[in-house]
Amino acid sequence: MNVFVTGGAGYIGSVCVEELCDADHTVTVFDNLTEGHRSAVDPRARFIQGDFGDRSLIFAAVKDSGAQAVIHFAANALVGESMTDPSKYFRNNVANAVNLADAAVAAGVKKFVFSSTCATYGPPDRVPMDESLPQRPINPYGESKLMFEQVLKWYRQIHGLDFVAFRYFNAAGASARFGEHHRIETHLIPNILYVAQGKKPHVEMYGTDYPTPDGTCIRDYIHIADLAQAHMLALAPGKSGFFNLGNGEGFSVKEVIAACERVTGKSIPVIAKPRRAGDPPKLVAAAAKAVEELGWKPRFPQLDDIVATAWAWHQKHPDGYPD
Repeated sequence: MNVFVTGGAGYIGSVCVEELCDADHTVTVFDNLTEGHRSAVDPRARFIQGDFGDRSLIFAAVKDSGAQAVIHFAANALVGESMTDPSKYFRNNVANAVNLADAAVAAGVKKFVFSSTCATYGPPDRVPMDESLPQRPINPYGESKLMFEQVLKWYRQIHGLDFVAFRYFNAAGASARFGEHHRIETHLIPNILYVAQGKKPHVEMYGTDYPTPDGTCIRDYIHIADLAQAHMLALAPGKSGFFNLGNGEGFSVKEVIAACERVTGKSIPVIAKPRRAGDPPKLVAAAAKAVEELGWKPRFPQLDDIVATAWAWHQKHPDGYPD
């Protein structure tokens, strides 16, 4: 297919573009590079630097690409920042995304694949979390993603724009070529690996008194190659709706640190900090719907394997991307 990918210079987008190219899809990447990196764009893809806040530019870019499908990764995604600058999140994740949806409709695109988040659920009523849970986000980031999910529901009804929305849990790992390098790094695994690299003195562990076996938060980690594979499957005709993407198994902060120590062979110093506001004790996906309806099967269900791919990339790219 001919696929238009926003945010294809970012962490998850770069690996998805790589896998799309490997599968002989024709790919156009659209990214403003405020969060992504030019060198993270697969050279087999066409690259357009631009912002989808520019309505005329995104309309022209989608039309000129000849896209049959849009995969939309581009977003602001820092929960803490969304609590201090909600305007940024509603403008970019909702208003600008509507420009993209309108461009897709105008260009006759029939499939839209959206990178959503488990943050749309807020603190869950039960774990593991399936798609039937009520959505009660507790921060503007989660709210902004939920709002665009609603936009897509109406655009399907009114414009016939079919969509798949994936609610991610914790993305992790790397491919051989592309990995995780955020300008502001908030994710646990890369921050632990920075300590193993000697780039940071210690890991900060937020909260040790949660009602979990070891007192630390439990999260579901999913390899980015598995996320990318789900997006490829979503392009198939007849696939639509909302899907959780996770491994279905949770690991505590202490367990993740231990896995990083095993993989790297390094001791990881830890400093315990108070809980962060809004951190639920446990978030684990029930991803049976994606398995059953999309034929999706995670290739990296083991935490050590996920960490090993991330560590290999960080060792090969000790300073991340050059741009």
